[in-house]
Amino acid sequence: MVAGSSRCAPGRGRRYDCGVQADCFRHEALGVVFQVREQRLTVLLWRRAEPPFADAWALPGGMLDAGERLGASASRHLAAKVDIPQIAHLEQLETRSDPVRDPGERVLATAYLALVTPDARPRLPGDTAWHPVDGLPPTAFDHGSIIGSARNRLRAKLSYTNIGFALAPETFTMSQLRDTYAAALGHPVSATNLQRILTRREVIEPTPDVSRPTSAGGRPATVYRFAARELVVTNPFAAFRPRATA
Repeated sequence: MVAGSSRCAPGRGRRYDCGVQADCFRHEALGVVFQVREQRLTVLLWRRAEPPFADAWALPGGMLDAGERLGASASRHLAAKVDIPQIAHLEQLETRSDPVRDPGERVLATAYLALVTPDARPRLPGDTAWHPVDGLPPTAFDHGSIIGSARNRLRAKLSYTNIGFALAPETFTMSQLRDTYAAALGHPVSATNLQRILTRREVIEPTPDVSRPTSAGGRPATVYRFAARELVVTNPFAAFRPRATA
């Protein structure tokens, strides 16, 4: 293909032409960055300044460079947008290929799920903010749907892996971990049942420490940590479900 060939010309401002050759498709990498903040699952978004979807909120990301792997591209674009010192977990989520997902030209998108612990407080530019997943603002392209897919992936993996380590602090009480799981799962969680299940699966372990007494009194709580801080499948057939209501 000759560089600058008219059949590969960008289609910005025009309806997508389904006759464009497959070797002309652009490919972008997107990051769905989740963090539990104030007992809510939030996602990192930035506000677009130009059309299409001006003023709508979008996932951080950008185009894949020649010779670049998708994971490296996602990490590069995320680092260029925000200063997150450490992403606790990163995995490929899905690829979107709807020919008209971008109204101007065909762009394939591969999304990555990224999780950060609550102690991470990256500096954000003025056009970027955390938004509750259960209360998203208007989003660009198909990014709202991608966020939904990432939330469903996370909820599933909380049931059969130890992925909670990527959303929790290094050490925690069971009430703190319960709040983290409840925020990610989207329904109430029993601290007692959570402690029993995760201990039986050897996902968490007690530390020698106890929590400091509070003004409300009561016994100091045991402080726990995750046995491993890398992804491990603990029970491939398990699922956390909301309590049945009478």
